[in-house]
Amino acid sequence: MAGGDGLFRKNIAAMHGYVPGEQPRDRQYVKLNTNENPYPPSPAVGEVVNAFDWAWLNRYPDPLADDARDAAAGVMGVERDWILTGNGSDDILTIVTRAFVGEGDDLAYFEPSYSLYPVLADIQGANHRVVVLTGDFEMPDDTPAQIEGSRLLFIARPNAPTGNSFPLARVDELCAAFGGVVVIDEAYADFGDDSCVELVKRHDNVVVSRTVSKGYSLAGVRFGWACAPPHLIAGLMAVKDSYNVNALTQAVAVAALADQTHFQANVDRITATRGRVAAALAGGGFEVLASAANFLFVKPPIAADQFMAELREAGVLVRHFGGVRTRDYVRITIGTDAEMDVLLALPCVRRCD
Repeated sequence: MAGGDGLFRKNIAAMHGYVPGEQPRDRQYVKLNTNENPYPPSPAVGEVVNAFDWAWLNRYPDPLADDARDAAAGVMGVERDWILTGNGSDDILTIVTRAFVGEGDDLAYFEPSYSLYPVLADIQGANHRVVVLTGDFEMPDDTPAQIEGSRLLFIARPNAPTGNSFPLARVDELCAAFGGVVVIDEAYADFGDDSCVELVKRHDNVVVSRTVSKGYSLAGVRFGWACAPPHLIAGLMAVKDSYNVNALTQAVAVAALADQTHFQANVDRITATRGRVAAALAGGGFEVLASAANFLFVKPPIAADQFMAELREAGVLVRHFGGVRTRDYVRITIGTDAEMDVLLALPCVRRCD
């Protein structure tokens, strides 16, 4: 409607929303652009879906998702009151931002990192406290001074889109020194060597967020959770939407989290493929960053946008970020071995050998 922009809050009218990865419909692609798990979820998920009593969909779901909280608590090694569930981990990040950051407050995050963080700051009308990562995409030594006075700090670990995992000891020190709340976004932690869950038990200002989208092959059901001290969880419960996790998703999450054998087998397959592809690309003249995630952040020997365009023409999608620090790189999701062989065999990859 003409003039409708004037109805929005000023910060909303001025902002740009988060741009998800492309989900193309024009043709069939080898899709390596949105960090989805290429393998199917646990067979237990299918059993739950097939046995689900659809008649119960006329009722609201459990507002606290207690069965799913218990399942997530078991994975994290805590009790139920340390867990809050959400409609994907992005919902968790939104709830936390709404709870701790008001208009004019400072929200801190690293750059480059997950591009949802500045969007969340804009929605709240918050000030951006941006900490630029070093040349090798690590936290600068003066990070505590740069974020002093902020209400909230986001740390993606492993980081996206770079894939590296900041040293656990450095993160621990930062949590101890920071006066606000630290949210450690562990969307990709399933593919790394460690987790920050112990920091939740050590500090009273730390929230760790997780998701079933990556390691559990369930990006389509939208389930995530926060692990935090009970006093933080209790406050976040007051902020979340009443029924933010639907009934089917709750049942599926319980089944998936219970099947750790299937989960670990999928993770192991992806990390093995990641190592093979990283070595092949490095041997072909690509700069390949060390990754603890289910993707590789690489600098091709040719211009990144040209490389991406040639891949797309050949039927392979990857993701390119246009920022100053990231424009020379592309992010490649780890697919099946067969999908990665298609990538490695393309002329635009092989000509760099």
